[in-house]
Amino acid sequence: MKRCLIVAGGDYAPIEPEEGDFILACDKGYAWCMREGIVPDLILGDFDSYSGALPEEVPVLRFPIEKDDTDTMLAVRWASEQGFEAVRLCCCFGGRLDHLLSNVETMHYAATLGMEAEARDENTYLRVLRPGRYTLPYREGQSLSLIALTEHVKGLTIRGAKYEVENAALHKPTTLGQSNAFVSDVNLSFDSGVLALVCCRLED
Repeated sequence: MKRCLIVAGGDYAPIEPEEGDFILACDKGYAWCMREGIVPDLILGDFDSYSGALPEEVPVLRFPIEKDDTDTMLAVRWASEQGFEAVRLCCCFGGRLDHLLSNVETMHYAATLGMEAEARDENTYLRVLRPGRYTLPYREGQSLSLIALTEHVKGLTIRGAKYEVENAALHKPTTLGQSNAFVSDVNLSFDSGVLALVCCRLED
């Protein structure tokens, strides 16, 4: 799958690119790439949070500070236009709450464009799901939460978790999908709506 790995400017987290990933650094995300000795394929942003030198050998897309989209949203739009099938956001957690919420909205937007969208750091895994069937590998010591990103999520079935459901619905606002737990590999399916899947490492 053709994937764009987008390095944002949130709190630092290991980037861990995989073979074949296209690496796009957003603004301060370039500093995190430098920290790991990674040379990105493209740098994008308005550069309000990074003002250091940029490598001459890497293409740079500059945008004005006064604009409608965040740098991360611009990166997702660019990735979609280039035909990428998936995006992974790195260094997108922590920092300002409004930035975190906008990153979730950005991932939701990527999903509406038909791309797989996920983000992760050392303690959190976030994935935006469209209707379909999914198998989630067992994650020892992690919670499993489902958050509706649309007004209604219908036909939800969960198997292999502590709390199982059959043909259930989530209607916003609700916290019904919060803090489930893995018992084994989890099989999840739903018919309509968009879900955020959040797995968090539990404290010992």
